[in-house]
Amino acid sequence: MIEYLSIPTSAGVFDAIAAGPRDGRPVLLLHGFPEAAVEWEHQVARLGDEGYRAVAPDQRGYSPGVRPTDVADYEMDHLVDDVVAMAGALEWSRFDLVGHDWGGAVAWWAADRHPDRLRTLTAVSTPHPRALGDALRTDEDQAMRSQYMRDWRNSGTEKRMLADGGEPLRRMFEWKIPRGRVDDYLTRLSEPGALTAALNWYRAGSPKAAIDAVSVPTLYVWSTEDVAFGSTAALATEQWVSGPYEFQMLEDVTHWVPEEAPEQLTALLLDHLHRH
Repeated sequence: MIEYLSIPTSAGVFDAIAAGPRDGRPVLLLHGFPEAAVEWEHQVARLGDEGYRAVAPDQRGYSPGVRPTDVADYEMDHLVDDVVAMAGALEWSRFDLVGHDWGGAVAWWAADRHPDRLRTLTAVSTPHPRALGDALRTDEDQAMRSQYMRDWRNSGTEKRMLADGGEPLRRMFEWKIPRGRVDDYLTRLSEPGALTAALNWYRAGSPKAAIDAVSVPTLYVWSTEDVAFGSTAALATEQWVSGPYEFQMLEDVTHWVPEEAPEQLTALLLDHLHRH
């Protein structure tokens, strides 16, 4: 059974979905753009059935209660602080962290900054930031794939994405996600200020500090048809994990792994958690 939670922090109140016993092993799942916590609905339910306490929040800008207007409020330091603050509010001293897309980037940085708080890390789609940075400099294919990140910083992006009933946003999902779910995402992002807040993650720029190799047990799941992240950064991610590392490649799956291949991803995640 999926529950709906409010998680109070000093930054504001985060909305979340959850499942599983309150005393179960805690797992926090972070969504990407342009999605929301509900992208993890299948995983949260299955984790709950397996006895874990799974919580997936609508992150900063996506939760109406944490939607600041300053671009600087979406810098990585704040996004990582949100993870720690939510874990504190949930009274979790240690937890497993899972992230997809932007949530994956936050998860990598959280593992770097707070390895003592994480039992494991699972990154879906998003390579280690250093592997991605190297690929952006040396691999023309990755540079082309990532051009959208710069384009979306422009002030007219909201208007373009919401044009024609949000058709440009719909096309991003490559018709791999049920129409009803995409409708839900569009409804959320059509709220006043919501899409601007989500795009501010891109506009806030790169973190000022460097990220090092991650020491916590890590599972990285990458799909061969991912339009955003190519194989160069994906294969190089292993160099940036000093702890136990597992790389899983999903054939013929696009970027939208949690919803396009929910059973495959959940099986990999549960295996990873069981072994650590």
